[in-house]
Amino acid sequence: MSSEIINKYLSNEASEQEVQELFDWIDASEENKNQFIAAKKLWVLTTLSSDVPIETVPVVQLMSKKSFRTYFQYAAIFLVLLGLGSTIFLFNTKSKASKEVVLELGDGRLEFFSGKTQTILLNDKGDLVAKKFPDKMVYFGKVQDEEVVYNTLSVPYGKRFKLQLSDGTVVSLNSGTTFRYPEQFGISENRNVYLSGEAFFEVAKDKEHPFVVHANQASVEVLGTTFNVSAYPENPTVNSTLIEGSIRMYEVLNPSNAVLLKPNQMVTWQNNSKKLVLKEVDPTLYAAWTKGELAFKDTPFSIIAKILQRTYDVEIINENSDLARQNFTGTIRISESSVENILDLLKRDTPFNYSIQQKTITITNLR
Repeated sequence: MSSEIINKYLSNEASEQEVQELFDWIDASEENKNQFIAAKKLWVLTTLSSDVPIETVPVVQLMSKKSFRTYFQYAAIFLVLLGLGSTIFLFNTKSKASKEVVLELGDGRLEFFSGKTQTILLNDKGDLVAKKFPDKMVYFGKVQDEEVVYNTLSVPYGKRFKLQLSDGTVVSLNSGTTFRYPEQFGISENRNVYLSGEAFFEVAKDKEHPFVVHANQASVEVLGTTFNVSAYPENPTVNSTLIEGSIRMYEVLNPSNAVLLKPNQMVTWQNNSKKLVLKEVDPTLYAAWTKGELAFKDTPFSIIAKILQRTYDVEIINENSDLARQNFTGTIRISESSVENILDLLKRDTPFNYSIQQKTITITNLR
């Protein structure tokens, strides 16, 4: 595989044909997959430690086994120190460069969901761990009496993905989301998962093992229920909306700062003020994305623009001050609409011009 194609992929410059060629090469052998892991991690390390612009940093040539081992020792230290933060960075890359859903296993191996047929995932003992489908993954087993191994699933912009955890909990992941979870849950621990982005949870009941979603500075604890959590890293808030059952959101560093939710309520954690704000809502608005819809109710355009960016994998630059002050209400079928369709609808209410350069949309005033 040409290092030029790998470099273009990591820099978000590869064509669809080059991306597919790269994925086919990765799937061809374990050695190819290991070489790609090494190249990608070294690319991240290089861009973090250099003042050189990312797009000008070359990917290292495919290396020998000796140099791979030497490099990997440093890469492993980097990943351990940064924890989930490193995973989020790798896939900013995730939301920008990667075109496919990527699963990072606990041992550093990568699995790709490139639209192929069903495959299986085995552990180091040869036991069946999960089945992989193009748009979902199903795990088997319930508890683990050994060390709990965490996997990380990253969903790029323009994609959504469904995950059934080993306890039977179903998690729908929205665009631009990173989700860290145990391959098998521990036998004597809470069911802890970690979210950066947005997910809809249908939690399997287990009174002895509460399910806890850790999202930035707040956590959501539940025994068995249905709810949505939105915790994108660029937002100063974490929102949790309860559909049915009961959940409790609390501050990680001060668990006594907590709010208990009833159905049809949403709680918002505010990073700056360290406050939890509770209000009544229509929960269908916050679950619409799981049905392939975007639902807005008196929603500011600034928020709509962020949602469109994640949903359609574009960048929106708004230079129209009138549009920035407008709120909108409505429902859009994602599969039946494009960004252009949506912008043309908004123009009927607040006239503006827009131009498209590749994946960047610039909105301006009428001339």
